[in-house]
Amino acid sequence: MLTIHHLGLSQSERIIWLCEELGVPYELIRYEREPTMAAPPAYKALHPLGTAPTISDGGLVLAETNAVAEYIVRKYGGGRLFLNPDHKDFANFLFWYHYANGTVLPAFMMDMTAKRAGAPPMTGRTDLAFKLIEERLGQAKWFAGDEFTAADIMMGFPLTRARLVSNRDISDMPNLLAYLKRIGERPTYRKAMTIAEPNMPPRLD
Repeated sequence: MLTIHHLGLSQSERIIWLCEELGVPYELIRYEREPTMAAPPAYKALHPLGTAPTISDGGLVLAETNAVAEYIVRKYGGGRLFLNPDHKDFANFLFWYHYANGTVLPAFMMDMTAKRAGAPPMTGRTDLAFKLIEERLGQAKWFAGDEFTAADIMMGFPLTRARLVSNRDISDMPNLLAYLKRIGERPTYRKAMTIAEPNMPPRLD
């Protein structure tokens, strides 16, 4: 059976959500972080990267969020939540599916690193990211377009969980706030977040 090795307060919550959306059965093994917030040795031993998410499936151990998500969608989900090249929104899907980890999370990380070093936040990339997000959600219901896709699962983490750390204010972003309300109304999302972090609800406002 597919096993999700879930590290608390990490991107692996996306994989729980993905499986709940697809109705894919899985076993969950939870690992708590060290007091320093580092992953415990048992988690680091799963894969040479030592990062979350990590899944195992038979003799396979796979890391990297986008790779893990695509593996599950293609092997167990019948391709659902992914758009094909002949779909009118394929390019939008592809962009936002990769934009989450390619740009948004690195921008958050740069801001947090600067803060820890006592330097001013490097907000330029973050501000641009949120500007593009707000504009996109004024054009479409979901990031790819009319359909909820895996791009929304990828984008959900930086817009909810990561903002608990960054404390990014989005009170002037009505499109994003409406989007987060739609996300929060999904039973699959609520179930996944209860499984992933039962004592820490995601930030939806």
